[in-house]
Amino acid sequence: MSASIEKLLRDARIELILNKIEKEPAIINQIIDLLKSESRSIKFNAIYVLGHLRERAEKAVPKLKECLGDNDWSICREAARTLGAIGPASENVIPSLIDLIDDREEQIRKVVVEALGNIASAKHETVVNLIRALNDDSQQVREEAVKSLGKIGSEAYEAVPALINLLHDPYWEVRTASAKAISEIGRNTEKAIPDLINALSDNDWRVRHKVMDTLVEIGEKSVPALLEALESENKIVRKAATEALGDLKTQNEEVLKKLESLLNDKKEAVRGIAAYSLRNVGEKAVPFLLNQLDQVSNKNKRIILSALGGIGQEAQNAIEPVKKYTLISIRSKKDNISDKIGRFFETLILYLRDVILGEKKLRAEAVRTLGKIGQNSEKAILALQEALNDPRFEVRREAALALGNLGEKGELATPALLKALEDKKPEVRWRASEALGNIGKMDPKIISNLEKLIHDECDYVCETAINSIDKLETS
Repeated sequence: MSASIEKLLRDARIELILNKIEKEPAIINQIIDLLKSESRSIKFNAIYVLGHLRERAEKAVPKLKECLGDNDWSICREAARTLGAIGPASENVIPSLIDLIDDREEQIRKVVVEALGNIASAKHETVVNLIRALNDDSQQVREEAVKSLGKIGSEAYEAVPALINLLHDPYWEVRTASAKAISEIGRNTEKAIPDLINALSDNDWRVRHKVMDTLVEIGEKSVPALLEALESENKIVRKAATEALGDLKTQNEEVLKKLESLLNDKKEAVRGIAAYSLRNVGEKAVPFLLNQLDQVSNKNKRIILSALGGIGQEAQNAIEPVKKYTLISIRSKKDNISDKIGRFFETLILYLRDVILGEKKLRAEAVRTLGKIGQNSEKAILALQEALNDPRFEVRREAALALGNLGEKGELATPALLKALEDKKPEVRWRASEALGNIGKMDPKIISNLEKLIHDECDYVCETAINSIDKLETS
Protein backbone atom coordinates (compact mmCIF):
# COMPACT_ATOMS: atom_id res chain seq x y z
CA MET A 1 0.00 0.00 0.00
CA SER A 2 1.33 3.38 -0.93
CA ALA A 3 2.07 5.47 2.12
CA SER A 4 1.73 8.58 -0.01
CA ILE A 5 -2.02 8.00 -0.56
CA GLU A 6 -2.51 7.57 3.18
CA LYS A 7 -0.64 10.81 3.82
CA LEU A 8 -2.58 12.64 1.14
CA LEU A 9 -5.83 11.49 2.73
CA ARG A 10 -4.64 12.57 6.17
CA ASP A 11 -3.79 16.01 4.76
CA ALA A 12 -7.10 16.21 2.84
CA ARG A 13 -5.35 16.64 -0.52
CA ILE A 14 -8.55 15.64 -2.29
CA GLU A 15 -7.92 17.23 -5.70
CA LEU A 16 -4.46 15.72 -5.90
CA ILE A 17 -5.82 12.25 -5.07
CA LEU A 18 -8.56 12.56 -7.68
CA ASN A 19 -5.99 13.55 -10.28
CA LYS A 20 -3.90 10.51 -9.38
CA ILE A 21 -6.92 8.25 -9.75
CA GLU A 22 -7.54 9.55 -13.27
CA LYS A 23 -4.05 8.42 -14.21
CA GLU A 24 -4.05 5.22 -12.13
CA PRO A 25 -7.58 3.87 -11.41
CA ALA A 26 -6.17 1.04 -9.28
CA ILE A 27 -5.66 3.59 -6.49
CA ILE A 28 -9.40 3.26 -5.82
CA ASN A 29 -8.75 -0.15 -4.22
CA GLN A 30 -6.18 1.41 -1.88
CA ILE A 31 -8.68 4.04 -0.82
CA ILE A 32 -11.34 1.39 -0.16
CA ASP A 33 -8.89 -0.49 2.07
CA LEU A 34 -8.30 2.71 4.05
CA LEU A 35 -11.98 2.77 5.09
CA LYS A 36 -10.78 0.55 7.98
CA SER A 37 -8.18 3.06 9.11
CA GLU A 38 -8.06 3.93 12.81
CA SER A 39 -7.44 7.56 11.84
CA ARG A 40 -10.66 9.57 11.73
CA SER A 41 -9.31 12.03 9.13
CA ILE A 42 -8.06 9.26 6.82
CA LYS A 43 -11.35 7.37 7.01
CA PHE A 44 -13.47 10.50 6.55
CA ASN A 45 -11.47 11.75 3.56
CA ALA A 46 -11.43 8.28 1.99
CA ILE A 47 -15.24 8.25 2.14
CA TYR A 48 -15.30 11.79 0.75
CA VAL A 49 -13.07 10.86 -2.21
CA LEU A 50 -15.20 7.80 -2.99
CA GLY A 51 -18.25 10.06 -3.09
CA HIS A 52 -16.57 12.11 -5.82
CA LEU A 53 -15.97 8.94 -7.82
CA ARG A 54 -19.70 8.13 -7.78
CA GLU A 55 -20.51 4.85 -9.62
CA ARG A 56 -16.80 4.11 -10.06
CA ALA A 57 -16.70 3.43 -6.31
CA GLU A 58 -19.24 0.60 -6.54
CA LYS A 59 -16.79 -1.92 -4.98
CA ALA A 60 -16.75 0.18 -1.81
CA VAL A 61 -20.44 -0.37 -1.01
CA PRO A 62 -19.98 -3.24 1.50
CA LYS A 63 -17.35 -1.36 3.50
CA LEU A 64 -19.30 1.89 3.31
CA LYS A 65 -22.24 -0.01 4.76
CA GLU A 66 -20.09 -0.86 7.76
CA CYS A 67 -19.22 2.82 8.14
CA LEU A 68 -22.92 3.59 8.66
CA GLY A 69 -22.54 2.08 12.13
CA ASP A 70 -19.50 4.19 13.06
CA ASN A 71 -19.61 5.90 16.47
CA ASP A 72 -18.54 9.17 14.83
CA TRP A 73 -21.73 10.73 13.48
CA SER A 74 -19.88 12.64 10.77
CA ILE A 75 -18.39 9.39 9.42
CA CYS A 76 -21.87 7.88 9.38
CA ARG A 77 -23.30 10.93 7.59
CA GLU A 78 -20.53 10.99 4.96
CA ALA A 79 -20.91 7.25 4.31
CA ALA A 80 -24.63 7.75 3.67
CA ARG A 81 -23.90 10.65 1.32
CA THR A 82 -21.34 8.59 -0.63
CA LEU A 83 -23.69 5.60 -0.92
CA GLY A 84 -26.25 7.96 -2.42
CA ALA A 85 -23.64 9.34 -4.81
CA ILE A 86 -22.79 5.82 -5.98
CA GLY A 87 -26.44 5.48 -6.89
CA PRO A 88 -28.44 2.34 -7.83
CA ALA A 89 -25.46 0.07 -7.06
CA SER A 90 -26.11 0.86 -3.37
CA GLU A 91 -29.61 -0.60 -3.47
CA ASN A 92 -28.71 -3.50 -1.14
CA VAL A 93 -27.81 -1.00 1.57
CA ILE A 94 -31.30 0.55 1.64
CA PRO A 95 -32.39 -1.29 4.84
CA SER A 96 -29.32 0.03 6.67
CA LEU A 97 -30.05 3.57 5.48
CA ILE A 98 -33.67 3.26 6.56
CA ASP A 99 -32.48 2.30 10.05
CA LEU A 100 -30.96 5.78 10.27
CA ILE A 101 -34.03 7.69 9.12
CA ASP A 102 -34.96 8.37 12.75
CA ASP A 103 -31.42 9.18 13.92
CA ARG A 104 -31.21 11.93 16.52
CA GLU A 105 -28.74 13.86 14.34
CA GLU A 106 -30.66 16.07 11.91
CA GLN A 107 -27.83 16.08 9.37
CA ILE A 108 -27.75 12.27 9.27
CA ARG A 109 -31.51 12.11 8.69
CA LYS A 110 -31.23 14.74 5.95
CA VAL A 111 -28.40 12.95 4.13
CA VAL A 112 -30.10 9.56 4.48
CA VAL A 113 -33.35 10.66 2.81
CA GLU A 114 -31.31 12.44 0.13
CA ALA A 115 -29.30 9.23 -0.46
CA LEU A 116 -32.48 7.20 -0.80
CA GLY A 117 -33.60 9.54 -3.56
CA ASN A 118 -30.24 9.34 -5.34
CA ILE A 119 -30.34 5.55 -5.22
CA ALA A 120 -33.85 6.07 -6.67
CA SER A 121 -35.10 2.58 -5.86
CA ALA A 122 -38.85 2.16 -6.21
CA LYS A 123 -38.92 -0.47 -3.45
CA HIS A 124 -42.02 -0.21 -1.32
CA GLU A 125 -39.97 0.10 1.87
CA THR A 126 -38.09 3.10 0.42
CA VAL A 127 -41.28 4.93 -0.53
CA VAL A 128 -43.03 4.17 2.76
CA ASN A 129 -40.14 5.44 4.84
CA LEU A 130 -39.69 8.57 2.74
CA ILE A 131 -43.38 9.28 3.25
CA ARG A 132 -42.77 8.88 6.99
CA ALA A 133 -39.90 11.38 6.75
CA LEU A 134 -42.34 13.96 5.40
CA ASN A 135 -43.46 14.42 9.02
CA ASP A 136 -39.95 15.07 10.33
CA ASP A 137 -39.59 18.07 12.65
CA SER A 138 -36.76 19.40 10.48
CA GLN A 139 -37.65 21.53 7.47
CA GLN A 140 -34.47 20.36 5.73
CA VAL A 141 -35.33 16.68 6.20
CA ARG A 142 -38.88 17.18 4.95
CA GLU A 143 -37.62 19.07 1.91
CA GLU A 144 -35.07 16.37 1.01
CA ALA A 145 -37.65 13.62 1.51
CA VAL A 146 -39.99 15.42 -0.89
CA LYS A 147 -37.24 15.78 -3.48
CA SER A 148 -36.33 12.10 -3.14
CA LEU A 149 -39.90 11.01 -3.76
CA GLY A 150 -39.90 13.17 -6.88
CA LYS A 151 -36.71 11.47 -8.09
CA ILE A 152 -38.27 8.04 -7.66
CA GLY A 153 -41.05 9.18 -9.98
CA SER A 154 -44.26 7.41 -10.86
CA GLU A 155 -43.59 4.44 -8.55
CA ALA A 156 -43.97 6.80 -5.61
CA TYR A 157 -47.61 7.50 -6.50
CA GLU A 158 -48.80 6.52 -3.01
CA ALA A 159 -46.97 9.59 -1.66
CA VAL A 160 -49.26 12.04 -3.49
CA PRO A 161 -51.78 12.54 -0.61
CA ALA A 162 -48.95 13.30 1.84
CA LEU A 163 -47.33 15.67 -0.66
CA ILE A 164 -50.64 17.45 -1.10
CA ASN A 165 -50.72 18.06 2.65
CA LEU A 166 -47.26 19.57 2.45
CA LEU A 167 -48.57 22.26 0.12
CA HIS A 168 -49.55 23.90 3.42
CA ASP A 169 -46.13 23.49 5.06
CA PRO A 170 -44.91 26.60 6.93
CA TYR A 171 -41.77 26.77 4.75
CA TRP A 172 -41.98 27.88 1.12
CA GLU A 173 -39.06 25.62 0.19
CA VAL A 174 -41.06 22.56 1.27
CA ARG A 175 -44.25 23.77 -0.43
CA THR A 176 -42.40 24.45 -3.69
CA ALA A 177 -40.61 21.09 -3.63
CA SER A 178 -43.93 19.35 -2.95
CA ALA A 179 -45.62 20.87 -5.99
CA LYS A 180 -42.66 19.85 -8.14
CA ALA A 181 -42.61 16.30 -6.75
CA ILE A 182 -46.31 15.86 -7.46
CA SER A 183 -45.69 16.68 -11.13
CA GLU A 184 -42.62 14.41 -11.25
CA ILE A 185 -44.50 11.46 -9.82
CA GLY A 186 -47.02 11.83 -12.61
CA ARG A 187 -49.34 8.94 -11.89
CA ASN A 188 -52.71 9.91 -10.37
CA THR A 189 -51.65 13.54 -10.11
CA GLU A 190 -55.14 14.64 -11.11
CA LYS A 191 -56.12 13.81 -7.53
CA ALA A 192 -53.93 16.72 -6.47
CA ILE A 193 -55.64 19.30 -8.68
CA PRO A 194 -58.06 20.73 -6.05
CA ASP A 195 -55.24 21.23 -3.55
CA LEU A 196 -52.99 22.68 -6.24
CA ILE A 197 -55.72 25.16 -7.15
CA ASN A 198 -56.00 26.16 -3.49
CA ALA A 199 -52.22 26.63 -3.42
CA LEU A 200 -52.48 29.26 -6.17
CA SER A 201 -53.29 31.73 -3.40
CA ASP A 202 -50.02 31.02 -1.57
CA ASN A 203 -48.33 34.16 -0.29
CA ASP A 204 -44.99 33.20 -1.83
CA TRP A 205 -44.66 33.74 -5.59
CA ARG A 206 -42.13 30.90 -5.88
CA VAL A 207 -44.70 28.42 -4.61
CA ARG A 208 -47.38 29.79 -6.94
CA HIS A 209 -45.11 29.47 -9.96
CA LYS A 210 -44.19 25.89 -9.12
CA VAL A 211 -47.87 25.05 -8.59
CA MET A 212 -48.69 26.59 -11.98
CA ASP A 213 -45.93 24.56 -13.60
CA THR A 214 -47.36 21.42 -12.01
CA LEU A 215 -50.89 22.15 -13.25
CA VAL A 216 -49.52 22.73 -16.75
CA GLU A 217 -47.60 19.44 -16.63
CA ILE A 218 -50.77 17.62 -15.56
CA GLY A 219 -52.30 18.97 -18.77
CA GLU A 220 -55.86 19.18 -20.01
CA LYS A 221 -57.21 17.52 -16.87
CA SER A 222 -56.40 20.78 -15.08
CA VAL A 223 -58.55 22.92 -17.37
CA PRO A 224 -61.99 22.60 -15.65
CA ALA A 225 -60.51 23.50 -12.25
CA LEU A 226 -58.51 26.38 -13.72
CA LEU A 227 -61.64 27.74 -15.41
CA GLU A 228 -63.42 27.66 -12.08
CA ALA A 229 -60.47 29.45 -10.46
CA LEU A 230 -60.95 32.31 -12.91
CA GLU A 231 -64.10 33.20 -10.97
CA SER A 232 -62.16 33.70 -7.74
CA GLU A 233 -62.46 37.02 -5.92
CA ASN A 234 -58.74 36.78 -5.23
CA LYS A 235 -56.88 38.55 -8.04
CA ILE A 236 -53.75 36.48 -7.34
CA VAL A 237 -55.68 33.27 -8.01
CA ARG A 238 -57.31 34.69 -11.16
CA LYS A 239 -53.94 35.86 -12.45
CA ALA A 240 -52.20 32.54 -11.74
CA ALA A 241 -55.01 30.47 -13.27
CA THR A 242 -55.03 32.71 -16.34
CA GLU A 243 -51.28 32.30 -16.81
CA ALA A 244 -51.50 28.52 -16.40
CA LEU A 245 -54.22 28.33 -19.07
CA GLY A 246 -52.04 30.36 -21.40
CA ASP A 247 -49.08 28.07 -20.81
CA LEU A 248 -51.29 25.07 -21.61
CA LYS A 249 -51.94 26.68 -25.04
CA THR A 250 -55.30 24.97 -25.18
CA GLN A 251 -57.45 25.50 -28.26
CA ASN A 252 -60.61 24.95 -26.19
CA GLU A 253 -63.13 27.59 -27.27
CA GLU A 254 -64.62 27.87 -23.79
CA VAL A 255 -61.17 28.73 -22.45
CA LEU A 256 -60.56 31.29 -25.19
CA LYS A 257 -63.89 32.99 -24.52
CA LYS A 258 -63.12 33.15 -20.83
CA LEU A 259 -59.68 34.59 -21.47
CA GLU A 260 -61.28 37.14 -23.77
CA SER A 261 -63.64 38.22 -20.99
CA LEU A 262 -60.65 38.71 -18.67
CA LEU A 263 -59.35 41.40 -21.01
CA ASN A 264 -61.92 43.52 -19.15
CA ASP A 265 -60.97 42.33 -15.67
CA LYS A 266 -61.05 44.99 -12.96
CA LYS A 267 -57.38 44.35 -12.19
CA GLU A 268 -54.73 45.49 -14.68
CA ALA A 269 -52.40 42.58 -13.84
CA VAL A 270 -55.11 40.08 -14.76
CA ARG A 271 -55.90 41.91 -18.01
CA GLY A 272 -52.23 41.83 -18.98
CA ILE A 273 -51.88 38.11 -18.24
CA ALA A 274 -55.09 37.38 -20.18
CA ALA A 275 -53.60 39.05 -23.27
CA TYR A 276 -50.32 37.19 -22.71
CA SER A 277 -52.20 33.89 -22.47
CA LEU A 278 -54.14 34.51 -25.68
CA ARG A 279 -50.89 35.43 -27.41
CA ASN A 280 -49.46 32.08 -26.33
CA VAL A 281 -52.36 30.26 -27.99
CA GLY A 282 -51.46 31.81 -31.34
CA GLU A 283 -53.54 32.18 -34.49
CA LYS A 284 -56.76 30.76 -33.08
CA ALA A 285 -56.80 33.47 -30.40
CA VAL A 286 -56.72 36.35 -32.93
CA PRO A 287 -60.53 36.69 -33.30
CA PHE A 288 -60.94 36.76 -29.50
CA LEU A 289 -58.40 39.55 -29.18
CA LEU A 290 -60.01 41.51 -32.01
CA ASN A 291 -63.47 41.14 -30.44
CA GLN A 292 -62.30 43.36 -27.59
CA LEU A 293 -60.02 45.73 -29.47
CA ASP A 294 -62.70 48.33 -30.15
CA GLN A 295 -64.44 47.82 -26.81
CA VAL A 296 -61.74 48.56 -24.26
CA SER A 297 -59.86 51.64 -23.10
CA ASN A 298 -56.81 52.92 -24.95
CA LYS A 299 -54.56 51.45 -22.27
CA ASN A 300 -56.11 48.01 -22.77
CA LYS A 301 -56.02 48.44 -26.54
CA ARG A 302 -52.24 48.69 -26.27
CA ILE A 303 -52.15 45.41 -24.34
CA ILE A 304 -54.22 43.70 -27.03
CA LEU A 305 -52.12 45.17 -29.84
CA SER A 306 -48.97 43.94 -28.12
CA ALA A 307 -50.47 40.45 -27.89
CA LEU A 308 -51.32 40.47 -31.60
CA GLY A 309 -47.78 41.58 -32.37
CA GLY A 310 -46.48 38.71 -30.26
CA ILE A 311 -48.46 36.24 -32.38
CA GLY A 312 -46.65 37.63 -35.42
CA GLN A 313 -47.46 36.81 -39.03
CA GLU A 314 -50.11 34.29 -37.95
CA ALA A 315 -52.15 37.35 -36.96
CA GLN A 316 -52.08 38.92 -40.43
CA ASN A 317 -55.90 38.83 -40.52
CA ALA A 318 -55.71 41.61 -37.94
CA ILE A 319 -53.93 44.04 -40.29
CA GLU A 320 -57.03 46.05 -41.23
CA PRO A 321 -58.37 46.41 -37.65
CA VAL A 322 -54.90 47.37 -36.40
CA LYS A 323 -54.17 49.74 -39.26
CA LYS A 324 -56.91 52.16 -38.28
CA TYR A 325 -55.19 52.81 -34.97
CA THR A 326 -52.10 54.09 -36.75
CA LEU A 327 -54.08 56.81 -38.51
CA ILE A 328 -55.06 60.29 -37.34
CA SER A 329 -57.32 62.87 -38.87
CA ILE A 330 -55.32 65.96 -39.99
CA ARG A 331 -56.73 68.38 -42.50
CA SER A 332 -54.79 68.82 -45.72
CA LYS A 333 -52.86 72.06 -46.00
CA LYS A 334 -54.75 75.06 -47.37
CA ASP A 335 -53.87 78.69 -47.67
CA ASN A 336 -56.85 80.56 -46.27
CA ILE A 337 -56.84 81.93 -42.74
CA SER A 338 -59.89 80.02 -41.52
CA ASP A 339 -58.34 76.69 -42.49
CA LYS A 340 -55.11 77.60 -40.71
CA ILE A 341 -57.10 78.43 -37.56
CA GLY A 342 -59.03 75.16 -37.97
CA ARG A 343 -55.83 73.17 -38.28
CA PHE A 344 -54.41 74.90 -35.20
CA PHE A 345 -57.35 73.89 -33.04
CA GLU A 346 -57.40 70.40 -34.52
CA THR A 347 -53.70 70.00 -33.71
CA LEU A 348 -54.33 71.33 -30.19
CA ILE A 349 -57.15 68.83 -29.67
CA LEU A 350 -54.91 66.03 -30.96
CA TYR A 351 -52.19 67.03 -28.51
CA LEU A 352 -54.64 67.11 -25.58
CA ARG A 353 -56.03 63.71 -26.55
CA ASP A 354 -52.49 62.35 -26.73
CA VAL A 355 -51.82 63.66 -23.23
CA ILE A 356 -55.13 62.72 -21.63
CA LEU A 357 -56.08 59.52 -23.45
CA GLY A 358 -52.63 58.26 -24.34
CA GLU A 359 -53.43 58.06 -28.06
CA LYS A 360 -49.79 58.75 -28.91
CA LYS A 361 -48.82 55.52 -27.13
CA LEU A 362 -51.71 53.71 -28.80
CA ARG A 363 -50.57 54.76 -32.29
CA ALA A 364 -46.98 53.79 -31.48
CA GLU A 365 -48.10 50.35 -30.30
CA ALA A 366 -50.28 49.89 -33.40
CA VAL A 367 -47.28 50.75 -35.57
CA ARG A 368 -45.10 48.22 -33.73
CA THR A 369 -47.79 45.58 -34.16
CA LEU A 370 -48.15 46.23 -37.88
CA GLY A 371 -44.43 45.76 -38.29
CA LYS A 372 -44.69 42.32 -36.68
CA ILE A 373 -47.85 40.98 -38.32
CA GLY A 374 -47.67 42.69 -41.73
CA GLN A 375 -44.34 41.57 -43.10
CA ASN A 376 -45.97 40.20 -46.23
CA SER A 377 -48.63 42.88 -46.59
CA GLU A 378 -48.33 45.89 -48.87
CA LYS A 379 -51.20 47.50 -46.97
CA ALA A 380 -49.27 47.27 -43.73
CA ILE A 381 -46.15 48.73 -45.30
CA LEU A 382 -48.12 51.63 -46.76
CA ALA A 383 -49.68 52.28 -43.34
CA LEU A 384 -46.22 52.31 -41.74
CA GLN A 385 -45.04 54.67 -44.43
CA GLU A 386 -47.96 56.99 -43.66
CA ALA A 387 -47.10 56.83 -39.95
CA LEU A 388 -43.76 58.49 -40.79
CA ASN A 389 -45.86 61.67 -41.15
CA ASP A 390 -47.40 61.44 -37.68
CA PRO A 391 -47.17 64.72 -35.72
CA ARG A 392 -45.63 62.86 -32.74
CA PHE A 393 -42.01 61.87 -33.17
CA GLU A 394 -42.45 58.76 -31.00
CA VAL A 395 -44.81 57.32 -33.61
CA ARG A 396 -42.55 58.33 -36.50
CA ARG A 397 -39.59 56.68 -34.76
CA GLU A 398 -41.52 53.41 -34.24
CA ALA A 399 -42.65 53.45 -37.88
CA ALA A 400 -39.07 53.77 -39.11
CA LEU A 401 -37.95 51.02 -36.76
CA ALA A 402 -40.76 48.71 -37.91
CA LEU A 403 -39.92 49.31 -41.57
CA GLY A 404 -36.27 48.56 -40.88
CA ASN A 405 -37.21 45.29 -39.23
CA LEU A 406 -38.95 44.22 -42.45
CA GLY A 407 -35.59 44.12 -44.25
CA GLU A 408 -35.79 44.15 -48.03
CA LYS A 409 -39.58 43.83 -47.82
CA GLY A 410 -39.68 47.44 -46.68
CA GLU A 411 -38.23 48.74 -49.96
CA LEU A 412 -41.61 50.18 -50.93
CA ALA A 413 -41.20 52.76 -48.16
CA THR A 414 -37.74 53.95 -49.29
CA PRO A 415 -38.91 57.42 -50.48
CA ALA A 416 -40.66 58.07 -47.17
CA LEU A 417 -37.60 56.92 -45.21
CA LEU A 418 -35.37 59.24 -47.26
CA LYS A 419 -37.63 62.10 -46.27
CA ALA A 420 -37.44 60.96 -42.64
CA LEU A 421 -33.67 61.44 -42.74
CA GLU A 422 -34.44 65.15 -42.54
CA ASP A 423 -36.74 64.81 -39.52
CA LYS A 424 -36.09 67.40 -36.82
CA LYS A 425 -35.98 64.68 -34.16
CA PRO A 426 -32.69 62.74 -33.97
CA GLU A 427 -34.49 59.55 -32.85
CA VAL A 428 -36.38 59.50 -36.15
CA ARG A 429 -33.28 60.23 -38.25
CA TRP A 430 -31.47 57.47 -36.39
CA ARG A 431 -34.13 54.81 -37.03
CA ALA A 432 -34.70 55.93 -40.62
CA SER A 433 -30.99 55.66 -41.50
CA GLU A 434 -30.85 52.27 -39.76
CA ALA A 435 -33.92 51.11 -41.72
CA LEU A 436 -32.38 52.06 -45.07
CA GLY A 437 -29.31 50.01 -44.21
CA ASN A 438 -31.45 47.02 -43.24
CA ILE A 439 -33.59 47.24 -46.37
CA GLY A 440 -30.37 46.95 -48.33
CA LYS A 441 -31.31 48.67 -51.60
CA MET A 442 -28.11 49.97 -53.19
CA ASP A 443 -28.92 53.33 -54.74
CA PRO A 444 -26.62 56.38 -55.15
CA LYS A 445 -29.45 58.62 -53.97
CA ILE A 446 -29.73 56.69 -50.71
CA ILE A 447 -25.98 56.80 -50.19
CA SER A 448 -25.79 60.54 -50.79
CA ASN A 449 -28.63 61.21 -48.34
CA LEU A 450 -27.04 59.03 -45.70
CA GLU A 451 -23.73 60.83 -46.19
CA LYS A 452 -25.43 64.05 -45.13
CA LEU A 453 -25.91 62.52 -41.67
CA ILE A 454 -22.25 61.65 -41.16
CA HIS A 455 -21.79 65.02 -39.47
CA ASP A 456 -25.15 65.03 -37.66
CA GLU A 457 -25.28 66.81 -34.31
CA CYS A 458 -26.06 63.49 -32.59
CA ASP A 459 -23.27 60.93 -32.43
CA TYR A 460 -25.56 57.90 -32.62
CA VAL A 461 -27.17 59.25 -35.80
CA CYS A 462 -23.70 59.70 -37.37
CA GLU A 463 -22.62 56.21 -36.36
CA THR A 464 -25.78 54.57 -37.69
CA ALA A 465 -25.53 56.43 -40.99
CA ILE A 466 -21.92 55.25 -41.43
CA ASN A 467 -22.92 51.65 -40.58
CA SER A 468 -25.79 51.76 -43.08
CA ILE A 469 -23.52 53.09 -45.84
CA ASP A 470 -21.06 50.25 -45.13
CA LYS A 471 -23.89 47.70 -45.30
CA LEU A 472 -25.12 49.02 -48.63
CA GLU A 473 -21.68 49.30 -50.21
CA THR A 474 -20.64 45.79 -49.21
CA SER A 475 -23.93 44.07 -50.01
